[in-house]
Amino acid sequence: MSQRRRRIFIGDVQGCWKAFRKLLEKVEFDPASDQLCMAGDLVNRGGKSLKMLRYFLDLGEPHFTVLGNHDLHLLAYVAGPPEGRKVNPEFEKVLQHRDCERIVEWLRRQPVLWTDEGARMALVHAGIDPRWDVERAQACAAELERTLRGPDFTNFLASMYGDKPRRWKPGQDHMVRMRTTTNVLTRMRFVKPNGKLDFQSSGHRSDAPKDHQPWFELLHPDWDGWTVVFGHWSVLGLVRENNVVGLDSGCVWGGALSALVVEGKDRRIVQVDCAKHRSKSQNR
Repeated sequence: MSQRRRRIFIGDVQGCWKAFRKLLEKVEFDPASDQLCMAGDLVNRGGKSLKMLRYFLDLGEPHFTVLGNHDLHLLAYVAGPPEGRKVNPEFEKVLQHRDCERIVEWLRRQPVLWTDEGARMALVHAGIDPRWDVERAQACAAELERTLRGPDFTNFLASMYGDKPRRWKPGQDHMVRMRTTTNVLTRMRFVKPNGKLDFQSSGHRSDAPKDHQPWFELLHPDWDGWTVVFGHWSVLGLVRENNVVGLDSGCVWGGALSALVVEGKDRRIVQVDCAKHRSKSQNR
């Protein structure tokens, strides 16, 4: 990475290929000299999920995405039994494509949390448990990544779904702990200081349930001096405050697709309007 000129962080694309390409053109992305760092949810709803995934297969390292809840949902869709499955047309295109196996293997090897201690930057799809310092967050993410890359990954995907327990604890059964870790890193929005998650509210800060706050207002003090980049919370739009940058500005809902371009000490936001790329889906 030392030879890379810029890091380009991009928020949730969710299969909105045209907006993604437009943003790459606007930032003048050069795969040979820049590093593309995606905030997760490459897929679902936007119509061109397969195209997004094949682009990253061809792009190769050091470009990557952290895994989002929709990316994990795709893995579970492909790995699970077809009986009783609610058909997802975008996922079916991936499942039936000749590159499906390569796509699955590539996704399984993407991080759920990326950190650069030298640059003091982190990237996660949803959030970080307020009780986790840097070392704990890295350890929890590494355990989940080993599970996704290991021989039990299909068993994990089958047990991944569920809102309970609502709080991560180190002594939980392995698969239960993997579920709570997944919920923290890929689904959390509002949380209590003790790490208890809320799964009902996805709106503005004013919609916070009693005794809950946005997770980034409760970050462990060990993250002071870091910049934590995240996606997942489209209702908030672009977030830039204290040491966090939220890049999910609702592209698939007709909002914008946002990038944080980091070049040395310079950091700038670049956006493209997505009104023309709005998903046909009407429900968030």
